Amino acid sequence: MAQLAVEEARARVLDGVEALPAEVIAVDQAYARVLTADLSALRSQPGEAVSAMDGYAVRAADVASAPATLKLIGEVAAGRPFAGALGRGQTVRIFTGGLLPAGADTVVLQEHSEPRGAEVVFKAAPTRGKHVRAPALDFARGTVVLRQGRRLSDRDLALAAGMNYPAVAVHRRPKVAIFATGDELVAPGTEPARGQVVYSNGFAIAALARREGADVADFGIVPDRIEPTVAAIEQGLRSGADILVTTGGASVGDHDLVKRALEIQGMVLKFWKVAMRPGRPLIHGRIGATSVLGLPGNPVSSYVAAFLFLVPLIRKLCGRSDLCAPLESAVLGSDLAENDERADYLRAQLDARADGTAIATPFVLQDSSLLVPLAQADCFVVRKPYAAAAKAGTRCSIIRLGF
Repeated sequence: MAQLAVEEARARVLDGVEALPAEVIAVDQAYARVLTADLSALRSQPGEAVSAMDGYAVRAADVASAPATLKLIGEVAAGRPFAGALGRGQTVRIFTGGLLPAGADTVVLQEHSEPRGAEVVFKAAPTRGKHVRAPALDFARGTVVLRQGRRLSDRDLALAAGMNYPAVAVHRRPKVAIFATGDELVAPGTEPARGQVVYSNGFAIAALARREGADVADFGIVPDRIEPTVAAIEQGLRSGADILVTTGGASVGDHDLVKRALEIQGMVLKFWKVAMRPGRPLIHGRIGATSVLGLPGNPVSSYVAAFLFLVPLIRKLCGRSDLCAPLESAVLGSDLAENDERADYLRAQLDARADGTAIATPFVLQDSSLLVPLAQADCFVVRKPYAAAAKAGTRCSIIRLGF
């Protein structure tokens, strides 16, 4: 099977994928989830005119000429309305959030007022409606305020709650099942024997998936034998995974058994290799309704492949429209040689000039086994296949790596 360009491979991964069904969850659990229906306000805010400041509620006509002296007939606090109505020549002490009494149309700041026993002297002549929040100033009952497809921010949760929604309908979280293959792998905390390495891939992939809104089940390390590999695939499918992710065993060596095990389980292969570095040996297919991504075993290759393919897949299942991290422009901080037939994703650090221009400097060592440059990277410098040599100071494309 021929190597696919990254864009074509990603299109195949996303082809036919629909956002997951809705579930109703408490609004305080809905951060970063995507709405499946419009939210229209269940109430108006404020429901009635309220004071925006501490001061005195008046009729603007009574204080049109300052100084003016009015009779104090009561007090209004938030949640404690005034029972009567304001007549000519009268005022009521009012606090922020208090309902404006009937008859009043303006609030005079306490700083511009002087209480004198049963009277108040007003030293300024405010305009009518000053310091009053009109009914429905924020939103009106029945108005659609949050639209279907919106990914809810922390501020949106406050708005939804304010509109009187204790719960909202959002797309279900995708379920991701992960396992690794490799006789050489041991769990962190284990002293590796000669020829063994400590397993690391799944920790980054699981964290990346959770960051994007997925629920993750990690089934650990599987030896390089066909029977346990098939069994691990069965376990992942039984877990109800929407996405099955494997790491390692995706290449063409005698011990690379993942593709064969997936096909035993009925996988329809969509592609096997992608023209990218790192991450060329990448398997994608489907087993029933489950999308399968067989990632390479080298930790950097595994992460780059997950960043480019798993993240957009999770986002689409979550109902998002911003599927891929955007390409941005930066300036190279070092020279680069010409590229071959594969797209390059170089780990790089970002600095900024005084004018704010981003400077992207790729690490000298780009080996796909190196975890330190991956952890220290701020971005990928993205180079197209057959890109010409580039000098420091020329423009390049980057994808930022978020935390």
